[in-house]
Amino acid sequence: MLALLLRPWQLPDFIWPVAAAAALLLFGLLPWPVAGHAVAEGLDVYLFLVGMMLLAEVARHEGLFNWLASHAVRGARGSGQRLFNLLYLVAVGVTVLLSNDATAVVMTPAVYAAARQARVEPLPYLFICAFVANAASFVLPISNPANLVVFGTQMPPLGQWLQRFGLASLAAIVLTYLALRLSQRRHLRLPVAEVPAPAPLSRAGKAAALGLLLTALGLIGVSLLGWALGMPTLLAGLGTLALVAAAQRRWPLAELRGVSWGVLPLVAGLFVLVEAVQRTGLLAALARQLHALALSHPAWAPWLAGLGAALASNLANNLPVGLAAGTLPSLAPLPPSSVAALAVGVDLGPNLSITGSLATLLWLAALRREGLQLSAGRFLLLGAWVMPPALLAALALL
Repeated sequence: MLALLLRPWQLPDFIWPVAAAAALLLFGLLPWPVAGHAVAEGLDVYLFLVGMMLLAEVARHEGLFNWLASHAVRGARGSGQRLFNLLYLVAVGVTVLLSNDATAVVMTPAVYAAARQARVEPLPYLFICAFVANAASFVLPISNPANLVVFGTQMPPLGQWLQRFGLASLAAIVLTYLALRLSQRRHLRLPVAEVPAPAPLSRAGKAAALGLLLTALGLIGVSLLGWALGMPTLLAGLGTLALVAAAQRRWPLAELRGVSWGVLPLVAGLFVLVEAVQRTGLLAALARQLHALALSHPAWAPWLAGLGAALASNLANNLPVGLAAGTLPSLAPLPPSSVAALAVGVDLGPNLSITGSLATLLWLAALRREGLQLSAGRFLLLGAWVMPPALLAALALL
């Protein structure tokens, strides 16, 4: 995690987990067939990520999210607080329907552009993208790839999911909003500049919007049926890409080049590292302890699971922790409340630190592309104010 944060020699982020996984193989600490099986287990996650990144890149390339951000600036009518509210609502919608990674990758440059147009300090508004990406990431199963790895083939149908997580998600979103509003209130009192009306969406932009709308509706339907989300998401991304390419009568090479393909080896490397940890017996011991606690003190087990997953996510990133959490129910029987608490800890807990989730790392990379720098200490101070109330309320409402 330190290497991902500091990026020594400016090497791509995926280098570090891949190098760690390769070291395990070269030193004989993990058999090659086992590593191959671990990589293959992530197929659904890879498909989901590729589909979402294609959708995000098409929307970015066609200016859809910049168009929405410009409308948000106009809708603010000179008020920083109103602009904050509008951007927050857009970020929640993007996270819920397109995943937290889409919020980090696509909303961040759009919000930065909106802040520059409005002539306000960007960071108070950019924090929306980072914190909402995690706070709203368990409204639906598709809202966070970590949900796929925590539940795996045991993903609850959409109705059961909403029944379990609905109130908890609402509490996390509202409390995160209140904490951010209070912490940034000095900046939000400053006036927002007026901007001209944005140009109408192009034909390709409208095609991208239609593709995103159909994708959101389709994935909700897939969730209702309880199907795996990876292949439908990939098909939706490819279909939207083809729709936009047909509208412009060109090959979509720019969109394909813009996808962050390095995310895939990064995730695959994390799968291998989690498999190595599992072979040490540590995860089996944790599963047995959590099972025993669920039998002796059933009311305590979800709290321990959720808080433990949240802490671990900030120490080791939520994707490998989610992978590890997903293996626990297969190692020892766990009640649904404990598995749900694991998901909340993995999804919401990373709001404490800047390396807590893949979405936050993607957000940090987007800030760096815009020339903005943010220290880990500043994010930690804000995260310590924003995350704990939302996490405790979400766990209490499961």
